[in-house]
Amino acid sequence: MKIYDFIEPELEFYREFCNFTEVERKLFDLRAREVPLEQCAEEMCCDISTIKKLSVRVNKKIIKATDTRKMKEWINKVYWEKLIIS
Repeated sequence: MKIYDFIEPELEFYREFCNFTEVERKLFDLRAREVPLEQCAEEMCCDISTIKKLSVRVNKKIIKATDTRKMKEWINKVYWEKLIIS
């Protein structure tokens, strides 16, 4: 799963519903910007093996949160509404 392949509304959905820890959120955001795992480890001051384990946890949360119907409803009702109001 490549986080950087998600479009912005999908990224926002996962940020909202995956209940990421602070560290998981940091990795998620770095990966959304196509930062390689090795560079993530460097930026987050972690060992690469720790980052790989963290990446697995993030991916599991994404898979668990993925419900296409729920995601589409949220994007249409919440995400786009925020943009229109802004």
